[in-house]
Amino acid sequence: MTPAPAPAASLRSRNFILFFAARAVAKLGDAMLPIALSAGLLQQGHGPGAIGAALASLTICLAGFVIFGGVFCDRLNTRALMIGADLVRVVTQAVLAGLFVSGHIVLWQVCAIGALNGIAAGLFQPGVASTVPRVATDVQGANGLIRTAESLAMLLGPALAGLLVAAFSAGGVFAAHSGTYALSALCLALLRLPAPAAPGHRTARGSYRADLAEGWREFRARNWMWGVIVVWMVYMITVAGPQVPLTASEIIPSRGAGVYGLVNSALGAGTALGGLCALRYRPVRQLRAGAFAMLGCCCFPAAVGLDLSTAAMMAGAAVSGAGLGFWGVMWATSVQTQVPGPILNRIHAYEVAGSLAMMPVGQALAGPAAQLLGGRTVLLVGGAMAIVVSCALLGVPAIRDLRAVPPQPRADGGPRARREPGAAGRGGREKHVRDVSP
Repeated sequence: MTPAPAPAASLRSRNFILFFAARAVAKLGDAMLPIALSAGLLQQGHGPGAIGAALASLTICLAGFVIFGGVFCDRLNTRALMIGADLVRVVTQAVLAGLFVSGHIVLWQVCAIGALNGIAAGLFQPGVASTVPRVATDVQGANGLIRTAESLAMLLGPALAGLLVAAFSAGGVFAAHSGTYALSALCLALLRLPAPAAPGHRTARGSYRADLAEGWREFRARNWMWGVIVVWMVYMITVAGPQVPLTASEIIPSRGAGVYGLVNSALGAGTALGGLCALRYRPVRQLRAGAFAMLGCCCFPAAVGLDLSTAAMMAGAAVSGAGLGFWGVMWATSVQTQVPGPILNRIHAYEVAGSLAMMPVGQALAGPAAQLLGGRTVLLVGGAMAIVVSCALLGVPAIRDLRAVPPQPRADGGPRARREPGAAGRGGREKHVRDVSP
């Protein structure tokens, strides 16, 4: 471990504060969505299968469209695309609020709106990776602060959603969610970002198809990256995918939406703690430290699967959140510092698509698996698989031995891409480093 550096001035800059606020307020709305969907659909007589289908519709479209979103973000105005995506979701969530307020809920309509949200998210998400290095020189510190803010939003969001559902209806939660996207769009519109590091790189590009192919080649060439994604696919099918619909169907009918909100708030509190730990500790091998932290992710599904007390469920959710929060900062920082800027949006898009590709499978299978084996059994299996996934991450040398890249500030506020020896001697063109040795 190396001691944490003093906070960079850029973490107090206007640009970073605006981006920080945009991510925090949008996450507050996103944290309310699963509770509102779960409670709203259950109140209309639907079961965990319907909840899984509604959530899967968003995730499938996000995973399917995000790759194209990465190309668009690399070629066009990233900030404008992100603002446009937020505005689309302002409209879709307002429509969803109207449906739930009216009481006439048709599942295919909810799924269709979720699909539109997924497409908008696919256009938005790739720009996050390239924006962080442009608003902060201390990339790990920026990711730690953003993760902490997002986690605090996750702490408040589920509890607020549970209270709104109990006092009013799910429609009020969706109206509030629409408002959070409007605030996010406003903060992004006020950003004044520096020019990209290589303003002329777009002119040398060919077709969109060629950009997609280049992004895939660069993604595939990094063993540590695709290795994590393969392991993460297993996590999505067995742990993350079934977790929301099955914990909702186990907790809400017997203990109420308020308790479900409190348990998810504990998950958010733990994630905030993990982000704060990532601010203080700067491991040389970031993914190794993150994989050890991920061992704690078994606690939440196991606590619900064992039908423990509400306090024990909250404790298990907090431990799981801390592990996931610390891992999230280590992973995001590794991607944003190891990958050269001109291809970062596309590579981030491929890793997001790979990370999410199997989540809809886990969500869709949650209902049938619960009917066959019982919801608690499926959750206990998920807890065991969380341990298996952590061990798998530690078992791959390219992942556990990847070393952190020291900050290398440049004029535009982002880290310099690493150069291979001799690159400047071949006409001064920067060659993308295909893998980083320990």
